[in-house]
Amino acid sequence: MGVYSDLYASKLRTADEAVKAVQSKQWVWYSHFAMGPRALDEALARRAGELTGVNVKGVCLMYEPELVKVDPEQKSFLYHSGHMSGHERHLGDQELAYYIPGNYGQCPGNTRSGNMYPPQIAMIMTTPMNEHGYFNFGTSCSYAKTICDMADVVILEVNPNAPWCLGGEQECIHISEVDYIVEHESPMAVIPSEFTVTEAEKKIAALLIEELEDEACLQFGIGALPSMIGKMIADTDLKNLGIHSEMMADCFIDLAEAGIVNGKMKSIDQRKITYTFALGSQRLYDYIDNNPRCATYPVDITNDPDIIARNDKVISINNAVEIDLYSQINSESSGFRNISGTGGQLDFTIGAMKSKGGKPFICLSSTKKQGDKTVSRIVPYFRPGSIITVPRTYAPYIVTEYGIANMMGKSTYRRAELLIDIAHPDFRDDLIKAAKEQRIWTRTNKIG
Repeated sequence: MGVYSDLYASKLRTADEAVKAVQSKQWVWYSHFAMGPRALDEALARRAGELTGVNVKGVCLMYEPELVKVDPEQKSFLYHSGHMSGHERHLGDQELAYYIPGNYGQCPGNTRSGNMYPPQIAMIMTTPMNEHGYFNFGTSCSYAKTICDMADVVILEVNPNAPWCLGGEQECIHISEVDYIVEHESPMAVIPSEFTVTEAEKKIAALLIEELEDEACLQFGIGALPSMIGKMIADTDLKNLGIHSEMMADCFIDLAEAGIVNGKMKSIDQRKITYTFALGSQRLYDYIDNNPRCATYPVDITNDPDIIARNDKVISINNAVEIDLYSQINSESSGFRNISGTGGQLDFTIGAMKSKGGKPFICLSSTKKQGDKTVSRIVPYFRPGSIITVPRTYAPYIVTEYGIANMMGKSTYRRAELLIDIAHPDFRDDLIKAAKEQRIWTRTNKIG
């Protein structure tokens, strides 16, 4: 630790000592995704009954917060998420977690402007300090530095298993900006690198591969579909691909190591894989650790549509829950049930639209199981409670296993026609009937 050893020692606390900084009615903000502060969460939970009205905010935590488990009546703590993980969705189903809507790329600006609830106490997991006095935000640059800058008290949970992720900017914090340090070793949260792929997803992936060309700049996130696309790209002769994404995923590693992804034709961050958070296997965390091929940035840089568009041929690939005949896209709820969040889907859809030669895609299988029934995911209109993630004014290319439909610049009736064409054949007649009943068509167009 060199010259900073005494300063470090003066700020070192146990988790229970550090969380004494929290007072009733304050807002406590956690770090995001795989960097959720487990020891500090558990220590704060031990103050249940002592504190009242403490609001806690996380983003896509990979564990169920302990403070929710110990306080189901929510007398001490109220938990909020900026993007629901599976754990947080489960809590939401029990009315124990609440969603704060927002485009991911706008969150740092909203925090700095005071539009979001103020982060009075920051609890952030980091790497250990280096010889220069810096801690690294690891796999979740996100908007960790903004949280620390705005907070009255900054508490770091230092985890030696967190990878040091090179940036960019705002990927580190100096010890002079920190109030308390808690040392706690825990394994990094991992998710599978291999996913079960349906036949519909295989067909969608094959359609998307046909849309790729040399020198494209890719963005896609978690799940079976991007994993499948990554494998299929590896079997092509595509060259000089780049990556500018909010998420760094396992599927990018093989492409980079094979030289298919080299980033040399990117307009910005040349030869870099650009991302704001990483979530995947231990192999992924080992890969990004001190790897100069990768550059992590805060999300208001990675997800800024104007910055995204500075690269040519941006290919943005994201998933949806359902789409209606007006081409409105719901990617975050099932009726009144909150499934995930807006995330960066609209950010990258707009960015790819603005990119020279860019193409944004929203993908969904044509049907899904709902109980014992098979239902269409292209619907006449949304059920009450359904959330519009991408409005029809920004609806891009829509992809099912039956084809690709370009919504951009089309009339309302033409959008409905194109969507019906890529719906499952078993539901097309009902969708045509619904389009007529909803007066989407006129006597002069072709529906029916």
